[in-house]
Amino acid sequence: MRMYNLFPLLAGPVSQWDKHLARAADLGFNAVFINPVQKPGYSGSLYSVVDYQALNPLFIDAHAKASPEAQMRKVLTRAREHHGLTPVVDLVINHCAFDSTLLKTNPEWFFWENGQVVHPSCDENGHRVVWEDLARFNHRPTQNAEGLHDLFYRAAKYLLDLGFTGFRCDAAYQVPRATWERLFARLRRDHPEVRFMAETLGCTPDQTRETAGAGFDYVFNSSKWWDFNGAWLMEQYDLIREAAPSISFPESHDTPRLAAETNGNVNALKQRYLFAALFSAGVLMPMGYEFGFRKPMHVVNSRPTDWEQNTGVDLSDFIRKVNQLKASHEVFQGDHPTAMLHTNNPKVLLMWKGSTKTREEALVIINKDIWNWQHFETGSLRPLVQSGAPLECVSPANPMPFVAEPFVYELQPGEAIVLTTKR
Repeated sequence: MRMYNLFPLLAGPVSQWDKHLARAADLGFNAVFINPVQKPGYSGSLYSVVDYQALNPLFIDAHAKASPEAQMRKVLTRAREHHGLTPVVDLVINHCAFDSTLLKTNPEWFFWENGQVVHPSCDENGHRVVWEDLARFNHRPTQNAEGLHDLFYRAAKYLLDLGFTGFRCDAAYQVPRATWERLFARLRRDHPEVRFMAETLGCTPDQTRETAGAGFDYVFNSSKWWDFNGAWLMEQYDLIREAAPSISFPESHDTPRLAAETNGNVNALKQRYLFAALFSAGVLMPMGYEFGFRKPMHVVNSRPTDWEQNTGVDLSDFIRKVNQLKASHEVFQGDHPTAMLHTNNPKVLLMWKGSTKTREEALVIINKDIWNWQHFETGSLRPLVQSGAPLECVSPANPMPFVAEPFVYELQPGEAIVLTTKR
């Protein structure tokens, strides 16, 4: 799965989405992920849903003759039928807006402490972050549990009826496994094609595996935070890949823009997107990444006027080639056996992957250093693949006509070499 994140506050009303969908399709993406589209509460946060059966007014043309739902159906139909993009949307059932009427009509559906509703929170760099505009659901209420489950079902069904065919499940690991299992079973009876993806930001590998076991089709991994050193990413990868394939991303709406973090280093943008795309079964790229946007995607304040003009960056051709590479090689389409191999230069990453479905193998050589050239040398690359067969260079940039032995190469800052063969 190759997903483009159309951030709706940046894109504006649905009447303006088609140009972004067209660009996503041209870049070689086959799915589009859209953050929550339902009506928010007083804070305006996309993730503070106040009405699960209504759309955010910011995304709707109030003067159009068509209903809000009809407007959304039209653009999603065009995404699927014209652009070949599978529409995925956020499903938020860990919490709702603090000003939701549900707190008065069904207080038993929420956690309470000292007469006050509990707000979701997390630990971030040693500090407690509390979202006071949110109210946390109690997924095991002692009263009217069926009513709460029906609320979640109707919320998802509303989105499916609009034309979405998949869900990124927000804060998935904070929702009990039993809740997901029941919801999945009920939805899949009428919509067998629906796909569920677990957002697992901030949870442990064991929590991720437990969450994936509920029946998720994908989980999001933590490769964005890997510095190309240390064993933790592969430990996480090996622990959860049998439970569900994973999706990588170079940045997200929850993180700073990579261009801002690296002071506009284009080498870093290329390096991180290629690694994300080839490491995992799926990849997610936020809108604007292709142009080196630096402004963060803000779930309350972003607007179309924040679109950054004349950045001097256009990675469209590179991203298109990486996506074509991923689409044409099965070894890059699943969480297959993967290993980080030793190199004589610690600033060079050497990754091996071997498909369990085909006879394909791959070696990916990446310069970890985004500022300096690095030397890589080995007598032969053939012993590094199980087949021992000759390798073909399929790199998206600077492909080699043949792979020499001994193999000696000067890697440009952040450059990657991609090689494939068959057992």
